[in-house]
Amino acid sequence: MSDASLHDALRVLRAPATIRERCGAITAAVSDGRSAHFTLDRTRLPALAQRVTRLTRERFPELAIPLHSRWRHFEAGGVDRKAELDAKLHHCTATALARARIDLTVVSVLLDAGAGPTWRYLEHESGQRFSRSEGLAVASFRAFIAGRFSSDPGDPCRVDATALLQLDASALAGVFQVTPSNPLVGLDGRAALLRRLGLALRAQPQFFTSAGQPGHLFDVLTHHPHAPRLRHHRPAASTQRHQHVSATRILEALLDAFSGIWPVGHMLHEVPVGDVWPHPQAGGSGDSAGLVPFHKLSQWLTYSLVEPFEWSGARVTGLDELTGLPEYRNGGLLIDAGVIVPCDAGFASR
Repeated sequence: MSDASLHDALRVLRAPATIRERCGAITAAVSDGRSAHFTLDRTRLPALAQRVTRLTRERFPELAIPLHSRWRHFEAGGVDRKAELDAKLHHCTATALARARIDLTVVSVLLDAGAGPTWRYLEHESGQRFSRSEGLAVASFRAFIAGRFSSDPGDPCRVDATALLQLDASALAGVFQVTPSNPLVGLDGRAALLRRLGLALRAQPQFFTSAGQPGHLFDVLTHHPHAPRLRHHRPAASTQRHQHVSATRILEALLDAFSGIWPVGHMLHEVPVGDVWPHPQAGGSGDSAGLVPFHKLSQWLTYSLVEPFEWSGARVTGLDELTGLPEYRNGGLLIDAGVIVPCDAGFASR
């Protein structure tokens, strides 16, 4: 494969439009009866749409629906933790505050995997206990405030490569209050993921500075928001910033910068492409044919970065170009509603 064809394949696999295109091809195959695993009953869609509409209007009668974002988890228990962070960083410039918020978002989202059914986190500041994603968010917020992800005691509210590379499962166990009676699923994997993030940050000082701070994505994307790939960015000679950044551009930058940190995923000629998987009905052409990108965690991170960008004056455009997240809640809703029907009646009991 030539460098040009590899670049083209990576560009295709990192585009949200490809997610829709390839998943649409698989949906068409299921609809046509070409799947041995599922059938599709579109007659169930109107009732499901009404159910979702009714629930949405009950919860948000003014239709002021907040973004699907890690920042909703930071509000767990009715605590305004953003205000707490902003107060702690009141002396910072708008740019430094943006970097800190992005630092927190990146590390917290990467720590957001299934916690298991029994794990709990006690937030001493509020006296409340939290579990699952909310507990992981609150725990990571408290660790960030305490400087657990910074190697600089004078600048605790940041994330940097040196601190990440020193994190092990034992250190994270302290962050998440893990004990034999309060186990957290995947502790070693979480620590390893953060260390790989540290390596990726350290390997790209032209974007993340010699400190390896993920928050410098703000500088990269507001100085040069239209570069076709992150490696084409060059530091701006002036302090002028662009006021608009597309959501797709944020996603592409994350995939470009952090594609090597994921423990599993597809390799395209020894280049990791992340959350991409083969399927015989995926379609496509060229070197990306037959591959279905999802980029679930990277899209979740993109959604979660929208507010930190906008709070700092950069409007994020094109949110509808991203996709719904391919997770059990969304797929499970379609199965529970009878839209997606497993051919094996015992499918749900496994």
